[in-house]
Amino acid sequence: MIKLGEQTYQIEKDISIITGVSLVGRKEGEGPLAGYFDFIEKDDKMGEKTFEKGERQMFLKAISCAIRKSELKKDEIDLYVGGDLMNQLVSSNYTAEELEIPFLGLYNACATMTESLIIGSTFLESGGAKNVICATGSHFSTAERQYRYPLEFGNQRQSYAQWTVTGVGASVISSERRSKIKIKKFTIGKVTDFGICDIANMGAAMAPAAMETLNAFFKDTNTSQKDYDLIATGDLGKLGSDIFKDLMQEKGYDLETNYIDCGHMIYNIDQNTLQGGSGAGCSAVVLNSYILQKLQSKEFKNVLLISTGALMSTTVNQQGDSIPGIAHLVLLEAD
Repeated sequence: MIKLGEQTYQIEKDISIITGVSLVGRKEGEGPLAGYFDFIEKDDKMGEKTFEKGERQMFLKAISCAIRKSELKKDEIDLYVGGDLMNQLVSSNYTAEELEIPFLGLYNACATMTESLIIGSTFLESGGAKNVICATGSHFSTAERQYRYPLEFGNQRQSYAQWTVTGVGASVISSERRSKIKIKKFTIGKVTDFGICDIANMGAAMAPAAMETLNAFFKDTNTSQKDYDLIATGDLGKLGSDIFKDLMQEKGYDLETNYIDCGHMIYNIDQNTLQGGSGAGCSAVVLNSYILQKLQSKEFKNVLLISTGALMSTTVNQQGDSIPGIAHLVLLEAD
């Protein structure tokens, strides 16, 4: 692996995303990307008694399907890397118990999908693994209960708030098997804090981190937005996307023609999600559906995916602390 500049790494091995699976809830299945998802679940509890147990079943179904779709056996998967938004990563942990695959649990909030691809690629690049599954997800009802209010409370949501995506995305990456879609470079983000304290205003909290990471990637690789077919952030939503574009404009980069935000595009405007989607599952399901399919068809030849995370804690936030943000970037190319 070669380090480029300060934060970016170039992968030397041929590392492929050999398959991706996206599983979403009913609300996401009513949005504009419905035709791209592998599974649209009508029951957000997945037949379980609680939303938390339902989220575990979503992880198990998405990961198991991704392994089958890859035509690998479970014992050929060397490592499961991923995470979720729950305290102690309970959804991912309990899923790992069922799968009986060596597991590294990750938490970078909604930036966890690209973090999992970075960690998985590093194991493949080192030769320590041949096949890795990366999976990240979130659930509206479990996240609301943990970070904000129980659903039964019926609180009014702010106009700048976002809707946590119910969904799990799972990617099987390999240095042994080959596919058209390659992981070529990645940039590890820095924690960035512009002083946002409102836990509903996550787009504003995360936008500076996305700017910092993309700006670092452009400097490290001596490229610009013109060199890529698509630049996609994870879940800034409409407001956060506008802030991000303004920040990048100040750096000299115009993102008006080839930029999308996964959270902004996952819901229709009439679905009452205000600024759009958020959550660790947001970029995970859009990556493993829309983006991979567009790369597979070669409509896109190269894509920068920048998953964005608000590293908030309800405890320290109530003590007056602001919300740090993080963003990690991966460059995907169609061979």
